[in-house]
Amino acid sequence: MFSLITFLHRAIMQGIPLLFGSTGEIMTEKSGNLNLGIPGVMYIGGMSGVIGAFLYENSLSSPSDAVGFLAVMIPLLCCALGSLLAGLIYCFLTVTLRANQNVTGLALTTFGTGFGNFFGGSLIKLTGADVPSVALTTTSNFFRTTLPGAETTGWFGKLFLSYGFLAYAAVIIAIICSYFLNHTRHGLNLRAVGENPATADAAGINVNRAKYLSTCIGSVIAGFGGLYYVMDYANGVWSNDGFGDRGWLAIALVIFAIWRPNLSILGSIVFGGLYIVYLYVPGALRTQELYKMIPYVVTIVVLILVSVRDKKENQGPASLGLSYFREDR
Repeated sequence: MFSLITFLHRAIMQGIPLLFGSTGEIMTEKSGNLNLGIPGVMYIGGMSGVIGAFLYENSLSSPSDAVGFLAVMIPLLCCALGSLLAGLIYCFLTVTLRANQNVTGLALTTFGTGFGNFFGGSLIKLTGADVPSVALTTTSNFFRTTLPGAETTGWFGKLFLSYGFLAYAAVIIAIICSYFLNHTRHGLNLRAVGENPATADAAGINVNRAKYLSTCIGSVIAGFGGLYYVMDYANGVWSNDGFGDRGWLAIALVIFAIWRPNLSILGSIVFGGLYIVYLYVPGALRTQELYKMIPYVVTIVVLILVSVRDKKENQGPASLGLSYFREDR
């Protein structure tokens, strides 16, 4: 029982960055924008938060002088600004200049990874650390503060109360986004833009504004996934290329959740568990890469099943990945 609880606990922690990334990508794709730059956005968001935390910690005379509110808000704001800038770059290229969305997204991923590694390496040199990483323990402790009762309520506390505030924020944001897309006028307008922008434009909906807002908001949400990984999951330690393929897993989770943020909550736990299941299988360490392929295999299976059933509600937006030319309307 203890091993099962431990596994579920680690699966949830592993899945939170994926939940942030998939929720942000769903918000983006509902407008018809296919942002394959989400892995890069997560890198930019994570590194922007690290820079903010690094500057704050170095402004303190001692760790005991840290103020919890500032230690949390400065990295959060830096993360949001960095992710927002990445989203604006993507929108300017694909919405305003109508560049190819696939190429732009892949370029953003490459840029974001380089951005994170460049500034990560720079911070490592500034600290003069013997290991290639930056440790932000003081700031991380505030992000990792758990709910009361996490240590005294046994398996219940470990499974439900022993996470930092960003983990609960990820679930709340996913629920809010799901409600917004399905039960509000602006959400329905956004879905209309993703399905048929020409019709939405004729109905008086500002297509470009909807695409800009949804993509930028989605980028900020995805960026929080990068910040969570560094400050909570990795205990405040930044290592270059430390994210691995989590950004791509977040994109795969969008398909697994059939473009529904509420299903991403369960899907993130499933993906998180599949990603670390090799640690609980005897003798699986030598073949861990094969086990890490399982989430992608599951995504392919889901994609095939959704295509075979051909139900409209389980399909992606009809204009996904297509630039809108108002002149052709």
